Amino acid sequence: MESKLIFRVLMFPWLAHGHVFPFLELAKRLSRKNFKIYFCSTSINLDSIKKSFNLDEFSIELVELQLPSTPELPPQYHTTKNIPPNLMPTLMQAFQDSSSNFSNIITKIKPDLLIYDAFQPWAAKFASSQGIPSVHFSTSGSTQFSFFHHFHTYRSFDTFPYPAIYHHEYETRDLFTQGGSIKVKDAGKGFVFGIFDLSHEIVLIKSCKVIEDKYIDYFSELSHKRVVPVGPLITRNNEKGNESEILKWLSTKNKFSTLYISFGSENYLSKDQIEEIANGLELSNVNFIWVLRFPIGSGFSIEDALPNGFLERVKDRGIVEEKWAPQAEILAHENVGGFMSHCGWSSVMESVYFGVPIVAVPLKLDQPLNSRLVVEIGVGVEVKRDESGKFNGENVVEAISKVIVEESGEGFRCKVRELSEKVKMEEEEGFDEVAEQLSNICMEK
Repeated sequence: MESKLIFRVLMFPWLAHGHVFPFLELAKRLSRKNFKIYFCSTSINLDSIKKSFNLDEFSIELVELQLPSTPELPPQYHTTKNIPPNLMPTLMQAFQDSSSNFSNIITKIKPDLLIYDAFQPWAAKFASSQGIPSVHFSTSGSTQFSFFHHFHTYRSFDTFPYPAIYHHEYETRDLFTQGGSIKVKDAGKGFVFGIFDLSHEIVLIKSCKVIEDKYIDYFSELSHKRVVPVGPLITRNNEKGNESEILKWLSTKNKFSTLYISFGSENYLSKDQIEEIANGLELSNVNFIWVLRFPIGSGFSIEDALPNGFLERVKDRGIVEEKWAPQAEILAHENVGGFMSHCGWSSVMESVYFGVPIVAVPLKLDQPLNSRLVVEIGVGVEVKRDESGKFNGENVVEAISKVIVEESGEGFRCKVRELSEKVKMEEEEGFDEVAEQLSNICMEK
């Protein structure tokens, strides 16, 4: 029998852990097929990768991207994780300035294919100049891309054909403020849309048809690319920390009785928001695990941020943790009945994958649209806000009660468990198509 051709693929994610690890999960799956993967990122991100899994089990080679190092941006800040927020524009500029270093990497490796991320259209352009095809991989979902691409095409959010997905006025205002601050080299139409034009025939997306089928189709129609979902790409973190203590505590609680709360590693609540969530938790009387993070250099501590006496009053039914927590393992635990989340796309996919209903508290960018999708597909509720975007403790306890305390919670759990099974089935069956599509592109070279 003739052996399969081995294709060399260079994978190049943006420097955020929320991008690096989905790219890494995709790399693992592709390396099980007929692909040799070269994974390019900064040394600090590569160090995190080395800690997370055994490289010897996969056909993956790590390739270091060198960013210009300055006193203001030392190597430990060559990642978005734990970087002071005021240095984010500096990091983005350094990343753009690394394009010549990346060009040297791609010239040396001479891959059959480049899989690139949203913030480096210049990488795809250079690959094309060398006769190397490029495919964009989006770590976000199709719902937000179809919504924003519709606006780009028709200059209106109001005419979007699926009314369950919408923006409040304050969300649109905040979005344009946040998006306007992002400057990307060689972005063409703008980095949101220029990246799709550069992608060869297809766009890969971290998603599943059973969750986003109509939005995948509409995104494909608007972008004139075949949108190929690659599955949920769930990361199981092997790092150790206080994992055993949290899970040991969780095991003492009743089934579905505990709310897990996390807003990701790069999203931070205001002091007012923290206080209102704390008030809601106290009123709800549910068990909870709350991962509460603060920006580096902010000077905040858990004791400073929470209402006076809160920790003492909830000590028997709640844990507030400032450091790392094993999110996947917590969500997989039978005693967790809900996940209060900012609705970052990876968090939504994890919650659905593990069959946990969502209490949605979106903060920025694509999160409000992901939250509307959560409501539309029947796997959670969104915390109500006023016209300015603020919520209070009563709004929080109302949403928690619907998911964990009231009879409606069983309906959410049944729906999300059903969807979880479909997602896992699609994940198992669908990846051969992804590998086939990429192999075909490599053979065209």
